[in-house]
Amino acid sequence: MSPIETEVNMLNLTQIKNKCTARLAGLHPVVLNAATLLIERCYANGVPILITQGLRTIAEQDALYAQGRTKPGVVVTYAKGGYSYHNYGLAIDFALLLPSGTAVSWDMCRDGDGDRIADWQEVVQQAKALGFEWGGDWSSFKDYPHLQMTLGLTLAKLRGGAKPSESAINAAYAIIKARDAQTADNVVTAVIQVNGVKVADGILENGITYVPVRALAKALGAKISYDSTTQTVKITSRYEEK
Repeated sequence: MSPIETEVNMLNLTQIKNKCTARLAGLHPVVLNAATLLIERCYANGVPILITQGLRTIAEQDALYAQGRTKPGVVVTYAKGGYSYHNYGLAIDFALLLPSGTAVSWDMCRDGDGDRIADWQEVVQQAKALGFEWGGDWSSFKDYPHLQMTLGLTLAKLRGGAKPSESAINAAYAIIKARDAQTADNVVTAVIQVNGVKVADGILENGITYVPVRALAKALGAKISYDSTTQTVKITSRYEEK
């Protein structure tokens, strides 16, 4: 895919973060901070993501474990209640957000930003730099959408009521801040104007400006639509309609 064919997102960063709000609720503050930065960094790199799972209660975990065993469906987890870092607000799951802003993809080969690097791997790289452990690296049951921070605690200790130590929390924040400072040097917020009027906030990174296409099209008086079959955002100017 050449740069001119790169997909354009119909949602801006604020709208994407709002879609993730419910799944971010209840996370440990360190994980919440890292997850928020992950959303921002991925968006800046042209790979918008959606957080599809965050804190999961013990009851919810047991119900998920029953799927494919005592309840209909396929097996999606080998962890009973209390045996997942999700149950302690220390894990998230993600998916790639499609240009329409209403659907997601778990296609690990997808290259929506056209940089010849799989979007999934770009997200994983950003996550690891923020201190997350990736479920795709596990030797047994690989959980590709899964990211977690153990903060120095085993699941056995967490089940026993242990809490992350201050030193473990500070160490995690240090990793996050180091990554954030490094990225901030390459990312600049840009005000997008049409005929001298601000229409949106964009992001300028490495010479590329990322702009919410819906706001831009509206300002230009153009029509915008999304073809889910071809996964294409279509912008039609009023001149083309005549």
